[in-house]
Amino acid sequence: MNAWRRTAVLLLWAWSGFAAADQPPLGKLPESAVPLHYALRFRIDPAAEGFSAAAAIRIALRAPSDHVWLHARAMDVERVEWRDAAGRTRKARFVPIKDRDVARVDFGERVAAQELTLQFAYRARYNAQLEGLFRTQRAGKPYVVTQMEPVSARRAFPGFDEPRFKTPFDLSIELPAGAKAVANTAQVTEEPLDGGWRRISFRTTPKLPTYLVALGVGPWDIVDGKPIAPTRWRETPVPLRAVAPQGEGHRLAEVLEATPAILTALEDYFGYPYAFGKLDLLAAPDFSAGAMENPGLVVFRESLLLLDRNTPTFLRRASFEVNAHELAHQWFGDTVTMPWWDDLWLNEAFATWMEGRITQRLRPAHRADLQGIAAAQHAMAADSLASARRVRQPIRDNGDIEGAFDSLTYGKGAAVLGMFEAWLGENVFREGLRQYMRDHAFASATSDDLIAALQKAGDKDARFGAAVRSFLDQPGVPLVRSELTCDGGKPQLALVQQRYFPLGSGGNAAEQRWGIPFCVRLQQGETASTQCRLFDTASTAMPLDGPCPDWYLPNAQARGYYRVALARTDLAALTRVAGKLDDREQLAYADAIKAGFERGDVDAAAVLDAIGQLSAARTREAAFALRETLVWIRRNLADDATRAAIDAYVERRYLPRLTALGYLRRDGESEDDALWRADLVELLARTIESKPVRAVLVAQGKAVLAGDGNGRLRFGAANYDLLGSVLAVTVQELGAPAVDALLAELANNSDATLRLSMAMALGATVDAKLGERVREFAIGPGARIGETARILRTHQYEPRNRAALWAWFQRRYAEVVAHTPAFVHGDLPELVAEGWCERGQARSVAQFFARDAGKVDGTAQGLARAEEAIVLCAAQREKHGAAALQRWAESQEKRE
Repeated sequence: MNAWRRTAVLLLWAWSGFAAADQPPLGKLPESAVPLHYALRFRIDPAAEGFSAAAAIRIALRAPSDHVWLHARAMDVERVEWRDAAGRTRKARFVPIKDRDVARVDFGERVAAQELTLQFAYRARYNAQLEGLFRTQRAGKPYVVTQMEPVSARRAFPGFDEPRFKTPFDLSIELPAGAKAVANTAQVTEEPLDGGWRRISFRTTPKLPTYLVALGVGPWDIVDGKPIAPTRWRETPVPLRAVAPQGEGHRLAEVLEATPAILTALEDYFGYPYAFGKLDLLAAPDFSAGAMENPGLVVFRESLLLLDRNTPTFLRRASFEVNAHELAHQWFGDTVTMPWWDDLWLNEAFATWMEGRITQRLRPAHRADLQGIAAAQHAMAADSLASARRVRQPIRDNGDIEGAFDSLTYGKGAAVLGMFEAWLGENVFREGLRQYMRDHAFASATSDDLIAALQKAGDKDARFGAAVRSFLDQPGVPLVRSELTCDGGKPQLALVQQRYFPLGSGGNAAEQRWGIPFCVRLQQGETASTQCRLFDTASTAMPLDGPCPDWYLPNAQARGYYRVALARTDLAALTRVAGKLDDREQLAYADAIKAGFERGDVDAAAVLDAIGQLSAARTREAAFALRETLVWIRRNLADDATRAAIDAYVERRYLPRLTALGYLRRDGESEDDALWRADLVELLARTIESKPVRAVLVAQGKAVLAGDGNGRLRFGAANYDLLGSVLAVTVQELGAPAVDALLAELANNSDATLRLSMAMALGATVDAKLGERVREFAIGPGARIGETARILRTHQYEPRNRAALWAWFQRRYAEVVAHTPAFVHGDLPELVAEGWCERGQARSVAQFFARDAGKVDGTAQGLARAEEAIVLCAAQREKHGAAALQRWAESQEKRE
């Protein structure tokens, strides 16, 4: 054998020996190698189809090995080398593992434990589904933006793509003439390259996980804001900028004005300075989430940052609230990071809870307290399913990771935090959080670390920790049954706790118990009081102070994450005073009615009576709290006659308020008036299809379609707060002319807010032929990736569309998956089955997704929820029937 052949055989033997060394990791990467530092250089032309890059990762090899595992996906690695601690560089082999998102780097020899550097040269296409490095367009100009969370950094660079691995990053970007670049940190150098290209380098980041690395390249407008002044916690100002697509910089003024107060309020709460140097806020033309908390470069969907006098009021408020959420992440998530995705709630629940706290402090008119209660009740609906997951759910694969970004992580997690804050007291709770922040800054921390900090701050025993964990480590929402007795003038509440399940559920959790911070509001005459206790047994008798109350509410101030079921006479007493309850407690009452109806304990007549009580509420949140239940009754229990009675009843109670407000904006009106008007219009025009209200909206819609004389629609002819409702009703009433006009405008309009109003209006069509056009548009090049699911969800909401949408969806499933962001995929079974109420439909959806959707991450969870929701709907319809509704309708006739 000649020398060349002998060498080749030996090399082949050496390389092949590594394949059997260990199996590709399915979840976490092994501990045998950890990253210490990344140096990333990207060459990005937004007009191209992809990018090239080089990555150097310094790692600590903790034990002798001939290979390391890391994450990489959808990249063409052209060269990989490794450099040892002595500075010698050798070739390595890059072995991607199909369908695993991981790759093995083979050294070609056994290497002693040491620090070494992995060097990669590679190319990749821009992602088409708003992940990793993706390209989007506005007004015909391309932009490149990043979205790395949760598992898409591996699409942008090879690395250790798990949150526990926090390292510094050095980033440089080569870009063509006319483009600008922004990243997590400030620019430090710029050097010219051939052909008009430049290389921009950025300051080294603090320690970050891969999912927080961010950049943006394109012809941006970059607008300087006033630097955020030093505070008692921070000695230097924070440079503040906002970044918008070309020509839109003038619409950034409002967010630049609002941001400093948010940041300083957060510093005051945490007693810890903003730690990332500068702060840029970037408006992306298309984005999969509302926003992303990348330190130093927070990326938003453009509609949340590009504000002007025509911006709908709900978006103006959402801009502030989402900004508060993302900036709260700079502490929870960015400064202190969960080590693994089973503790995602530490990021998202805290940011949600803190968003409400900061909004309530700085913008009290937003009523963030009521929004928080509504979000908790929305989470309770999901948590009531037998298929509900735990907040701290074990994470096995990417589908589990994507599925963790749900209402349980955000809404339930935030509600649990608020409940235990109320139990400990605001000051004690804050001190526990401050200590947690100091102890774990720029490192990782778990739920146990947080619970220990709060327990210590509150000087509590293990019972406190057990109570918190009872809400995190088991699924479900507790139901507290209560009955008041006053024997011998001594009032007492009999309490029983169990897991809440709706009627028809197959769930069985007789042994589940929670440590519930239980508080009851008591009213006797003009005297009100509140009593609390930690309720952590199956049942108890709770003696009450004072005389026997006239009524009680067993979730005082709606601060508890639990549902309630009052004894029949107790609920009747509460219903009589529902209109006099305070704003928060009206929401607790509404949920008691909703939960009782879904269990079969409260009938449709009682729901409608409760709606009548709440219709005159002071707040929108209470006045519309039972709207979803109203829709369900109207669609599933009513016939033509009883539906007409329901519609007349609702119109009598809500239309006078809309008439008083009018349909147009008024000079000097409050934001709350504008929001009341929009909610009233949606209820009256879309839910009960009030003819007089729809007529007004169609008149505005016709004026929009009449155009501006230059071939474009005249959106200013409608009230911008009502534009979505105006266009949807116009599509339903006018049909093809309206659809044609909206499709033509969408082909030329880049404004994300206007586009979404038009796209969702198209989804509202109930015409069979137009429906097919709209569905095809949703997966075609005319719709943005972030618009598709919203169009289809609006389309499914209309019962007349469901059969056609289901048939189409089965044919076009692959295209729907390709035209939606990854985080939507797990929700597709629920999207397409929303509102179904026949048991046979549950079998149909199960058969389809089991056969054709197993390869899509997260679908199994969504399918379980969709099947269960259909079965529950069928069971509730069978239980309730039409008799109670018929009796109610007859009683309405007599009253008239």
